[in-house]
Formats: sequence, structure tokens, C-alpha cells
Amino acid sequence: MFSRRWLSVSVVFATISLIIAQGRQTPCLTGRDAISGDWRTDAPGVCRHITVADLPAPFSTNSVDNGPRLVRRPQNAWPKVPQGFQVQEYVTGLNNNRLLRTAPNGDVFVAESQPGQIRVIRYNDGAVRPEVIKIFATGLEQPFGIAFYPPGNDPQWMYVANTGSVVRFPYRNGDLQARAAPQMIVPDIPSGGRLRGGGHWTRDIVFSQDGTKMYVSVGSHSNVFENPREDETKRANILEYNPDGTGFRIYASGIRNPVGIAISPTTGELWTSVNERDELGDLLPPDYITRVQNNGFYGWPWYYIGPHQDPRHAGKHPELQNSVIVPDVLLQSHSASLQLTFYNGTMFPKEFVGDIFAAEHGSWNRAHRTGYKVIRVPVRGGQPTGEYEDFMTGMVTSDANVWGRPVGVTVARDGALLVSDDGSGTIWRVSYTQ
Repeated sequence: MFSRRWLSVSVVFATISLIIAQGRQTPCLTGRDAISGDWRTDAPGVCRHITVADLPAPFSTNSVDNGPRLVRRPQNAWPKVPQGFQVQEYVTGLNNNRLLRTAPNGDVFVAESQPGQIRVIRYNDGAVRPEVIKIFATGLEQPFGIAFYPPGNDPQWMYVANTGSVVRFPYRNGDLQARAAPQMIVPDIPSGGRLRGGGHWTRDIVFSQDGTKMYVSVGSHSNVFENPREDETKRANILEYNPDGTGFRIYASGIRNPVGIAISPTTGELWTSVNERDELGDLLPPDYITRVQNNGFYGWPWYYIGPHQDPRHAGKHPELQNSVIVPDVLLQSHSASLQLTFYNGTMFPKEFVGDIFAAEHGSWNRAHRTGYKVIRVPVRGGQPTGEYEDFMTGMVTSDANVWGRPVGVTVARDGALLVSDDGSGTIWRVSYTQ
């Protein structure tokens, strides 16, 4: 057994070395190699394709509490990106910087959730350092999602998703400070606490391409407690409203924690980046990134990744088994996939246009760490290929401590990718130089 395991690990490292040497276009890691690798096998260009057939049985490995030990960035540590790209420290000294959103005029807004404020950053195209950094609004309740309305180049409002509400500020392109107090739009979103393996307090917000609908993501309060429970009402769902807060309905359900949501610029479809449940073992179930179907059901808490029943709910709701949607792109379990964005810039090579970048905050309940990186999800003609690859790595030290945790991603006006890292209080700028 030891020899076979050693051989498998050796094959993984050999494959990764080949990928790095050849600049990616080699076969993806598949099967056990794809689902079981960890930070030691991460590197820019490493590709994984995880399928339903790769899922192990529940409890095939033990669940562990292995939360990250945050340390200062070591002197010689720096994020790693593919050949031809470079990383620069764009803004540092931020306080719990989370989601990023680029305004139509190019200003970048960042939610600093713990202090309850939104900060705005202005820069000249191609500049390594911002021209202006201002506090746009304060007094918010764990803000995360930010959206501009109506869609297009001339917004009139900036919406903010607090943990328990949606508010909006009057806004015009170029505003560096809120013009007025926030206006309440949705007062009764279930709010979240910061609980180990639950709570799920982040709320993202986006508008449909035509501006007629507003979507708000709400994670579960628990790991696998079932509905109906008072503290799970309207949770583990993506909610739909009119822009004025009326017209509430549940757009999609059974999504344990849909942290990030985004609209495809190609198809207009809603996408989400999801943290799945814990305590079924190191390798189960995968987190995922997927298109969200209207009235779709994604299984939580009774099922996961299609018709796989959670053994903690054995025998419950058999009528739902065949209606559980299999997500488009399966990620390594416990990666903690957060914000996602579609690349719509002109700086990166043309094959990147339309692809998804997603921030993987990193595991706390896996024996060997996963996540702590930014991934790229290829999308062709609006359709995902099912695979994903490492784009920005290097935030775990050789002794498995952690100095960086990506949360947010956005495309800057000049086409660079900005990455919000709340582990070091930094926004990183990734540019293409070749």
C-alpha cells in the first residue's frame, strides 16, 4: 500500500513539473490525482478535471479541524502566476478587505466587512499605485456584495448587501463619498453569525443584464440541519427581487453557501461560487462553480452533487433525489470558493476573455490544505469546459502556515486582475507583460 501511494504522489508531482515546463497545455489531472491533491501540488497552470465518478464514499477519510495559522508574509514569499504575468502589491494596510467591484468609470470599490465600511480606490491606467483611496460609506453591517444600477455606463445607484439587508446609495460616476444616507431596499434578509463550519454571513448581489431583477445570495446557517427551521428560512438559496425590493421569490434553492454570484456577459446567465458542506471527510463533497438554473434545486441538506444522499439524512425526501442538479465545475473539497468574475478586459491573451476567475479562500477542515489561491475556469461560447486551473498560488509556507487568503477578484479598467487578500490586508494587481 505504501509503495502504491508513493507512486501516485510521484506521478502527480511529475505531471505538475511537466505542466509548469510546458506552460499548461498538457492533460488535466483527473480521477484520484485531481480530487486528492493539496497546496503542495498547486502551481500556476496546474489543471484539474473532477467528475461525479471521482467522488469517494462518505467518511472514507476522517474529518479534521485544521484551520490556517496566519503568519506575516515571509520576506521572500510572493504570489506565483503563469509565465508572462507579474504580480504587484497594489494596496496594503486594509482592514478585513473582502469583495471587490469595479465601477463603470473604473473606480474600484472594496467591502471592508468587519469595520462595516466601503472604500473606493482610483488609479491611472497602468499605475502600480492608486491615485486616491477614500472611505465611501461607513456604518454598514458586515457589507460584502456591491452592485451598480442600472446596468451600463451611467449608474444612478450603488447597492450594498449587508449581512441582513440590502441598501442603496445615490451614486454618479466618480463619486468618492456617499451623497446621502443609505436607503433601505430589503430589510429582512436572514443575517449570519461567524460560526465554525456555519453562520455564512456574506451576501453578494448582482442585477440581470436588462436590469429588471436583483439577485441576492444567502448561505445556510448550519452545516446540514434540514428545513424547515426558523434559522434556515430563506437561507441556502439565491433570492430574487425587483430593484426596488418588491417581487420576492426564491430563484434557486439547496445551495449551501453561494458566496459569489455573477452574470455571464455572453449569455446573461447567473453563475455562483459555492462552499459545500463539511464533516464527510477530506475529499467530499466538492465545492463548485456553476450556472444557476431558474427554480433549480442543488441538494442541500439532503443530497449533494446530484443524487448522492447525505448519510446524515438517510432515507429522507426520496422524491427529491432525481431533481438534484449536478454543478458545472467541481472543485477540490473545502477550497472555500468565494467571489468570481468574468474576464472582460483586453490586457490578457485573447483566450482568457470570457473565462472566470475565482478566489479560493482556503480550507479549515482538511488534513492537507486546499485553496489559498485564485483559479481560472475556462468558458467557451458561454459553456464551461468542466476543468479549472491554478492561476495565482504561493500563499502557503513550506511548513503549511498561511500568509494570504484570496477573497475578491475584479477586472480593472486597464485589464489587470485585482485580487483582494484578507489574510495580509492587501489588494494584488496581476498584469500581463509579455
